[in-house]
Amino acid sequence: MGSTTQRPKILLLGSIDFAKSTWNDLSDIADLIEPKSTNRSDFIKECRTDHLTGVVAAYRTFASGSITGKWDEELIDALPKSLQFCINNGAGYDAIDVHACADRQPPIKVANVPTIVDDATADTAVFLILGALRGFNTSMLSLRNGEWRGKQPPPLGHDPEGKVLGILGMGGIGRNMMKKCAGFGMKTIYHNRKKLSEEMAGGAKYVEFEELLAQSDVLSLNLPLNPKTRHIISTEQFKKMKKGIIIVNTARGAVMDEAALVEALESGQVASVGLDVYEEEPKIHPGLVDNPHVMLLPHMGTWTLETMTAMEEFSIGNVRSAVETGKLKSPVPEHADL
Repeated sequence: MGSTTQRPKILLLGSIDFAKSTWNDLSDIADLIEPKSTNRSDFIKECRTDHLTGVVAAYRTFASGSITGKWDEELIDALPKSLQFCINNGAGYDAIDVHACADRQPPIKVANVPTIVDDATADTAVFLILGALRGFNTSMLSLRNGEWRGKQPPPLGHDPEGKVLGILGMGGIGRNMMKKCAGFGMKTIYHNRKKLSEEMAGGAKYVEFEELLAQSDVLSLNLPLNPKTRHIISTEQFKKMKKGIIIVNTARGAVMDEAALVEALESGQVASVGLDVYEEEPKIHPGLVDNPHVMLLPHMGTWTLETMTAMEEFSIGNVRSAVETGKLKSPVPEHADL
């Protein structure tokens, strides 16, 4: 038996809120440590100290960005050479440069939580769709100001029945949402990089990107953020949409140009919006805050006890698999062949 100092280490970046006992059980295979740093500059310095020497896996939460900042080339170069795995507790991993992780020697293999988030995030999108279609936000604001429905009656909302739901990014969340919206009588079309099989599409019609913009009554953004998708919806795309379109974003804020969205709302090209994500969270464009036709949520797509617990349990399982077998249960697509 080796000494305790020779055991592998697992680094916790952020906190375990719901699966503490499962996390603590990892102590049977490794030493569980946390950074002493509270900001990026100090963390990069700490990476060169004995405290992080021997770390083989890092468990990363969304909130840990306040400690490390983005996992860019600078940070990845500074990380201990012993680090082989980054387990990201979330579906989105745009804060991690997965290509720089793959190029590092030895590489850092990244895992995410690919399916557990689907139900809760789809529920959030459906809530925003119904609220934005019906225009409920204007009257909810008026009611709290003691004005019942407002000094002037609000514009009439729209029924979801018969409306065309356009999904940009038909992954697990989009497919889950499609099934739920079918219950409200909505017809779904979608655009992906690749057309899905008939079974996976579940009756949704595949269309080209321009057709998606032109045909959708409600457009839902469900695609990952990367250099190719940043501002995929901007001024030129708004011009190609139906006047009075409803847009919902539960993906990442920067897939849509917020300044262009504000202009499209002010012109009436976009009638109403439901947002759970923003370009510069937690900062929100004042033109969105000030517009009563914009429903705003503070990134609550997975904010349920059941989903958050399941995400932690799954991610901790990924950590255990990495340390015990050298393999991740759910490597990100870019790392499938690493």
